[in-house]
Parts: sequence; structure tokens; C-alpha cells
Amino acid sequence: MRPEILAYIAVMALVTYLIRLLPLTLIRRKITNRYIRSFLYYVPYATLSAMTFPAILSSTGSMFSAALGFAAALFLAFRGKSLLLVAVCASAVVLVCELLLPLLPL
Repeated sequence: MRPEILAYIAVMALVTYLIRLLPLTLIRRKITNRYIRSFLYYVPYATLSAMTFPAILSSTGSMFSAALGFAAALFLAFRGKSLLLVAVCASAVVLVCELLLPLLPL
């Protein structure tokens, strides 16, 4: 293995470690500021959404089936259905759409 690759891996490991270590060492008392606590509460949801949404639209054969699956998942999630039901129904919508899409005259 080339030495540059080992250096890249070491730098990435150090940066990842520091990102996790610095908040633990610098913030020792409970955060009482209402706005900061509210911001930190939504960070995991925003990060997960930013990572998941592009993958949803590019994981199927067409953008149309991906959009329909996403719409089905969004509808069921807002109705308060379980995560398993949302995932299965969204996958079923994409499957049916992918099977029927070649049959449609466009």
C-alpha cells in the first residue's frame, strides 16, 4: 500500500475522532439555552434526511417510480403507520410501478 493512502486514512481517522471528542471535552455542563437545544434536537433528523433523500430518487429504474414510492412512504408515515409497514408498502409501490411502466404506451 502506498504511503499517501495510509496518511489519508490517518488524517480521516484523526478528524473523525476530534469531531467526536471535542464536544465531550469542551462542553462539560448541561446545555440550558433553549435555542441551542432545539437546534441540536433536529440535527440527526436533518442529517438523515439529507443522506437518504438523494438515494431514494436514484435507487430505482426511473425517477417516476421513485417519486411514487416516496409519496406512498410519506403518506403512510404521516398517518402514523409503523416503520415496517411504510417500508413494505413503499417497496411494493415501486415494484408495481417498475413492472407496469414498460407496459404503458409513452
